[in-house]
Amino acid sequence: MGGRKIRMYRYAVSQTDVVRVIVITSLVVSCTLITAVSFPGPFGLINYQLFFIPALYATFFYAWRGLIVAGISAIAYQAVGYYYYYPDAAALMGVTSAAFLLIIIASLMTYFIERIRAGEARYRSVFEHSQLGIVLFGLSDFRIKQTNDKFVGMLHYSPDEIAEMTFPFLAFTPEEKNRFLERMEKHDNYENFEIRFRTKEGDGCWVNLSWSAIDEHTVSVTIVNINARKLIEKVHNDTMTKYRQLTENSPTSILVIQNGQIRFANPAFAAFSGYPPQELEGKDLLFLLDPPDQDRFAEFSESLKNEVPLTNGTEFLFVTKNGGLRKAMVFANPIMHENRPATMVNLVDLSVQQRLEERIQQDNERRRGIITTVAHELRTPLQPILGYLTLLIQDPEGFGILNDTKKLLERCLASVERERQIINQMLELSVLESGKIQLTFSDCPLFSLVHSVVDTCGYNVKADVTLDIPTDLVIDADRNRLYNVLDSILSNAVNYSKPPRKIHISYRPGNGGSVHTISVQDNGIGIPKPMFTSIFEPFQLADAAKLSRKYNRLGLSLSIAKKIIQMHGGDISVESTVNVGSTFTIQIPVTIPEEMTLVA
Repeated sequence: MGGRKIRMYRYAVSQTDVVRVIVITSLVVSCTLITAVSFPGPFGLINYQLFFIPALYATFFYAWRGLIVAGISAIAYQAVGYYYYYPDAAALMGVTSAAFLLIIIASLMTYFIERIRAGEARYRSVFEHSQLGIVLFGLSDFRIKQTNDKFVGMLHYSPDEIAEMTFPFLAFTPEEKNRFLERMEKHDNYENFEIRFRTKEGDGCWVNLSWSAIDEHTVSVTIVNINARKLIEKVHNDTMTKYRQLTENSPTSILVIQNGQIRFANPAFAAFSGYPPQELEGKDLLFLLDPPDQDRFAEFSESLKNEVPLTNGTEFLFVTKNGGLRKAMVFANPIMHENRPATMVNLVDLSVQQRLEERIQQDNERRRGIITTVAHELRTPLQPILGYLTLLIQDPEGFGILNDTKKLLERCLASVERERQIINQMLELSVLESGKIQLTFSDCPLFSLVHSVVDTCGYNVKADVTLDIPTDLVIDADRNRLYNVLDSILSNAVNYSKPPRKIHISYRPGNGGSVHTISVQDNGIGIPKPMFTSIFEPFQLADAAKLSRKYNRLGLSLSIAKKIIQMHGGDISVESTVNVGSTFTIQIPVTIPEEMTLVA
């Protein structure tokens, strides 16, 4: 009803206001008539009090506008009184005084009603719009009487669902409920009581309660949602536990330094230094450093004040408890330790790494020696076999060899030749890995070099080879070895391509013109992505068990090619899609580093 409007000229008035105006007008008219009828009677002294009824009604709904109704009522009362008492001056003075008294009392009522209404409005505003949850519940039965929207939204219940509950019922567990009831029994007023409430979905929500008794029957509770903080604390505690487990069980030495003093040392550092952790705590790290390195470490620590991790390690010598020296690579990161800035120092024991590197070097030297020895031992008996087979095939009639026998001998010669090539590749790879090969750099016209490889090796007969290389391009490289690299890559491209075989060789400047980029693209069987790295390892093929038999490959040519390009200061990479094709990319610096021109 209150929402409907009635248009009056340019104004819109609600039906509720129209009804109230009619009621107020009716009351004023009724009081005036009653007063007019009763004035001559014995109840004249209480006539003006009747007008409090319309004045109070108007004031309740329209605040200060009720004074207008009180003024109209006073005028009506005074008019009736003047009519009956004129010209009695004393009686007229009494009527006037009563009219003024009516206005004064109506003003006081308006003032106090407005104050009460303002207080209620402030309370209602705080209650409904507070960022805290507010609940009123009965002290005897804990039945929830009233809640604000913040608390309802906190637990995802509807107001009707909350109204049917008792406040302790919201506790997440019986233990928490009993703990709350015990605290309520002991304290009528309490602050900062943490408890979990159960949401509508059945989850736990951490809240902070503060309550106080409004009167002997009602308790007011304010609720602060601290669930996010509790979750962060839990994550922090879990993180700290994992952090301590990680540092204590880490094989890498770890220290936490605060104000220059050791606050934590893990067992790995204790084993590294020879000091037990409790003996290290509180000591200055400098006493563990070799004196010549102490000043350097002070500069190292100073750079951490920018709160930037030092990911580039720095080598320092440490003095162990028994007086020995151990070298370590030191990395540092700024952290917070017990809510204060600190530095986490990680140490990598280089003495162990050095011994491991020496062991690997020895193993590599031993492996290369074995390969070289085996290759030489295999190549020695192959020479007379190759000679005899060649002699027999060149003069079959002189040795009485039939055509069928000659074909068998030609197959044997091809197999022996393949073995010889494999042995030569093994020897070449061994020598390359030893680092004793010297490159001979010269101006190398790339187009004529690639064309020579394609033409001499017959790749233009086996496949459709296209070149996209500037004819006047000259690069600085070891011509013979780059020839071998191109031969190896083109051999792979042709052998592993599907008819009709299409090979495209292109050149592009790379990295802003600082790198020569040569690409060889085929339409071959492709290489699975996990094999991109391993195909450049010795004796590795993308599918060794099948391809080594089908294509007579051993997996050395790409290893040798990559090593040669690395000796030029460059690299070889591959991109491939299975059953679509592969693209091998050679990158050689335009300017060869000076050290590369001497020894690889």
